[in-house]
Amino acid sequence: MTATGYESYEAAGALLRALSAPIRIAIVAELGAGERCVHDLVSQLGAPQPLVSQHLRVLRGAGVVRGVRRGREIAYSLVDEHIAHIVADAVSHARESR
Repeated sequence: MTATGYESYEAAGALLRALSAPIRIAIVAELGAGERCVHDLVSQLGAPQPLVSQHLRVLRGAGVVRGVRRGREIAYSLVDEHIAHIVADAVSHARESR
């Protein structure tokens, strides 16, 4: 295996680690439908704002989401729509397995 090939596996592993928490999967699923502010995600997920913000920081650090300031709020969106498909497929697979 070439070094370049292994690097892509490392990057894929980092992406999957970033998606390893159920709340982060839920955040990505929500963002797959379009950009959201933190208060929208809090409302949709029923999770406390500090928790949602913490997980958004992890996702942003992993290059999964980006934030754009809109006045006093930050609108979050997915960096790449492929991530929404990965999450949707994983959730669909989990539902089929039951």
